[in-house]
Amino acid sequence: MSEGAMSEGSMSEEVREVNFDGLVGPTHNYAGLAHGNVASMRHEGLTANPREAALQGLDKMKSLMEAGYAQGVLPPQQRPDLGALRDLGFTGDDASVLARAAQEAPQLLRAVCSASSMWTANAATVTPSADASDGRVHFTAANLQSSFHRYLEPRTTARVLAAMFRDETHFAHHPVLPATPAFSDEGAANHTRLSGAHGEPGVHLFVYGRQAFGGQHGPTRYPTRQTLEASQAIARQHGLSDAQTVFAQQNPEAIDAGVFHNDVIAVGNGPVLLYHDMAFRDEDATLDALRARMASPLIPVRVPSEAVSLEDAVSTYLFNSQLLSNPDGSMTLVVPGECQENETVWRTIQDLLLAGYNPISEVLVKDVKQSMRNGGGPACLRLRVALSSAERQALGGRVLLDEALHGDLTAWVERHYRDRLTPADLADPQLAQESLTALDELTQLLGIGNVYPFQLE
Repeated sequence: MSEGAMSEGSMSEEVREVNFDGLVGPTHNYAGLAHGNVASMRHEGLTANPREAALQGLDKMKSLMEAGYAQGVLPPQQRPDLGALRDLGFTGDDASVLARAAQEAPQLLRAVCSASSMWTANAATVTPSADASDGRVHFTAANLQSSFHRYLEPRTTARVLAAMFRDETHFAHHPVLPATPAFSDEGAANHTRLSGAHGEPGVHLFVYGRQAFGGQHGPTRYPTRQTLEASQAIARQHGLSDAQTVFAQQNPEAIDAGVFHNDVIAVGNGPVLLYHDMAFRDEDATLDALRARMASPLIPVRVPSEAVSLEDAVSTYLFNSQLLSNPDGSMTLVVPGECQENETVWRTIQDLLLAGYNPISEVLVKDVKQSMRNGGGPACLRLRVALSSAERQALGGRVLLDEALHGDLTAWVERHYRDRLTPADLADPQLAQESLTALDELTQLLGIGNVYPFQLE
């Protein structure tokens, strides 16, 4: 890491991007629930290691913190969601509910145990105060209505965000969009903010898979996850004007190749948009619209199909990497180890570093294999929030990572997490009790209060 990145804390620039990484939960497993997520489907039924998954995530957070980047933490969802099973007619004590679900509807049991923290980028859409007319940071938790296992999340997500970003002087929270196909919303995975610097006014690129009313041609193999109508509604909630927004349709061919979210095919940071040439249905129109609205010159970094195929982009998650700003104006690309293992993709990354026409000057390789097998790369693991120093000071709880918190979280994982979990283990009532105990302790450790719907008796 460059010396410049180490000194970021002493920069005069007040606004910093904080990456709030989701802690992978105690029920991390490979249930293959995400239709259209090739990695998730491919690894269905494999034995997972929840402890290793959580520790890999914490290691990534710690290394970026030590490099000078601001790093935060988001707690996992409470799983298994026994309340959801009871709502669906399973009765009795916890053990009876789990046993009956395992026998009669194993797919539902897998859904209510979903380990969703490796898709934290889906949690919400965020507008920083620099872009808001009221000078506050705006949040809309995603409804995630396109799949049952994700539909269960918004209530807890909204409560967590409200507990962390609780000061109404600085933060505004909006209602989750109606959970209907017309307003299908999967959060920041389909939203990119581009600007000169984090504290400068920006332009918001919303990427959608389909238009619900009067729709255009869409994918034929896999479902879309984001509608134009949902993106437009969030822009209205956050008070964004036409001059601050660009709405672009995702390339249907990319979705059918397994690009279920835009962050699997494109990543933006500052004025840089790193994208595959198959990312957008109308590439030229998208770039032209961004250029027309941005105050700073757009720096498009286009990766052609001849260099990286869609298949390689999906299997390595090259574009689901983190792109981070350094004080000297350069940028660091944080990629999963799978990128280094693919000769073609690794050569493309080296070419990007040598290109000279973009600020990307360094690559960091992180091992997040447990997450990658569920279809979540480095960028999926985090929710980006640009915050001023006053906004950071207004955060509720102990959620900004430092050495002490990292040590406490590591010890917490090692106390409570199993090192082996199969889909069959999800019916174990002891696992449910272990998860409840762990999360009850975590809320106290983070100081965020009662954010979970079901507590220990």
